[in-house]
Amino acid sequence: MEFTKNLARVSALALGIAGVLAYGDVHAAAFQLKENSAKGLGRAFAGSGSAEGDASVIAVNPAAMRQLDGRQVQADLSVISFSADFDGEGRYLNGAGAPISGGNGGDAGKVAPVPAAYFHLPFGENDNLHFGVSLTAPFGFATDYDRNWVGRYNAVKTELEAVDLGLALSYDVNPYVSFGASVFVEHLKIELGSAVDFGTVINVGAQQSAAAAVLAQGGTPAQAAAAAAQAAQQAAALGFSPGSVDGFSTIKGSNNEVGFTIGTLLSPSDNTHFGLSYRSKVEHKINDGEAIFDVPDNAAAFLAASRPGWFVDTDGRATVTLPATLTFSITHKVNDKWTVMADLTRTAWASAFDSVVVDYASNQADTVLDFGYDDSTFASIGADFHLSDTLTLRGGLAYDETPTSYAHRELRVPDETRKWLSLGLTWTPSDKIEYNVGYTHLFVNDANVSTTSSTGNRVIGAFDVGGDILAASVNYKF
Repeated sequence: MEFTKNLARVSALALGIAGVLAYGDVHAAAFQLKENSAKGLGRAFAGSGSAEGDASVIAVNPAAMRQLDGRQVQADLSVISFSADFDGEGRYLNGAGAPISGGNGGDAGKVAPVPAAYFHLPFGENDNLHFGVSLTAPFGFATDYDRNWVGRYNAVKTELEAVDLGLALSYDVNPYVSFGASVFVEHLKIELGSAVDFGTVINVGAQQSAAAAVLAQGGTPAQAAAAAAQAAQQAAALGFSPGSVDGFSTIKGSNNEVGFTIGTLLSPSDNTHFGLSYRSKVEHKINDGEAIFDVPDNAAAFLAASRPGWFVDTDGRATVTLPATLTFSITHKVNDKWTVMADLTRTAWASAFDSVVVDYASNQADTVLDFGYDDSTFASIGADFHLSDTLTLRGGLAYDETPTSYAHRELRVPDETRKWLSLGLTWTPSDKIEYNVGYTHLFVNDANVSTTSSTGNRVIGAFDVGGDILAASVNYKF
């Protein structure tokens, strides 16, 4: 009965926090988020799957629940301050045309809260079984540019939010060997917004139609080219030239899917712990998405005649696969004062996030979002210093590799490899409660971009990217 009551309390808490979970910004590789623990943040998440006394292991490595002391709940809140300022230019017609009007988009970043919550309950003979509940946001990002900026045809608004509610179970074979697994339900929500250059769509469409008509009648390629040039002039005379008529498109959708995490914790001694965990990829098949088009009146008639069924509000489908991760973690207690940790995580982006295809229910051709991500590595080292019975200080360093490259980097996620510097502390005023604070500053190189929209609008420049993360948590044992 007590177990049922505790589970009911945690489920209610999870549903309440899920309602206010915000998508974070790009503070691990691409849009992967690691911000699930204030204590972990203070040491750059070194020891994330092997360190003692942090309930976030329920999500990272369920087998490490052996390191948790009794029944407890933990609530974390990370606040991410992310900035992305663009400096560059754009040109129509694959860079060969006139400059694209508009500014640099303003700061595309934001300040975003990322909560997490955990519950742990030991049971069984000698408490060798452990049950856990976790609520985390493992993936998320958001960028929002000015609506009329120079890169508007590539990106204006981008939001991705993944929220996981997991149930975990682990078994301690003995005090030195544990195995665990969790199953989680992941809710994914995506919204992509960008301007549409209907001036180019109509102008180029007129050229293609004129050339095709000449060739169909047996004309030569030179005659077809002349007809296309004439059609371009006629379209421009009617007000349809590159950049002359802008509309807007919004693509959004959501999906729930199930994934799993498995792990082990091996302790060759009371002072040394090795954790190994695997989180599965999650394939979200969005079958009830929406595509919404804002088409200016003067372009709608031309489109209805030349491309019937295009740029109309319609349903859409897409498959978005979030990558698998493999994490190796080690924690070693040097003496009563010092504990050192390290982490190594490999994220399998290449097999999951190469491209995303949006299939419209209308006549419109598919939209292909080419990401071309490579697998990435996150590596960190950290240490705790036990200053007194009530105060622990910590710090850490991390190297966080980007999965993208100059050839594939785009404006929605202007990502680049970053280095972490982290600090934190724990205050334990009693045996039942502790408070944690963590802070990380990210050192990021400029993210250079050269990208072209589907209508041939080319943007070249660089992003000045920066970020700071502040987190706090409370852990209560009962």
